[in-house]
Amino acid sequence: MQSNQEQKNTGASRELLTFTLGREEYGIDILRVQEIRGFDAVTTIANAPEFIKGVINLRGIIVPIVDMRIKFKLGKVSYDETTVVIILNVANRVVGMVVDGVSDVTTLQADQIKPAPEFGSSLDTQYLQGLGTVDDRMLILVDIEKLMTSRDMELIEAAEEMAA
Repeated sequence: MQSNQEQKNTGASRELLTFTLGREEYGIDILRVQEIRGFDAVTTIANAPEFIKGVINLRGIIVPIVDMRIKFKLGKVSYDETTVVIILNVANRVVGMVVDGVSDVTTLQADQIKPAPEFGSSLDTQYLQGLGTVDDRMLILVDIEKLMTSRDMELIEAAEEMAA
């Protein structure tokens, strides 16, 4: 029979890139992250949804840039030297997401991850994988692939086509 410590060690761990949006800390699968860049000027696309800031040319690839603060309706958005763009590779596409800052890479054990609470229809939790706890911090775990391939993100494809 295994001790509690042995059971914890055999549970699947997840490596996450943690980032901040406002006062909250989020985590996404590190395997989806291609690179992290400072926020730079983007080419705006006419008639794009507000959360699509525009596109950048990243070594010959047109990359749509999504501002997660606007997407998640987190209030006033400002851009400064700590604002970063996380370049993601999801569903065979490259997408950038603007966040307030990147914290670090964290490994969570299975017992540190709790299911996302149900809020009813008032709050959309379909992109949440759960809540992670690290010391006294709570991480909101985002299913970044599901979010970036969701129906309203199909607009990204339209923006890419307009920019090409």
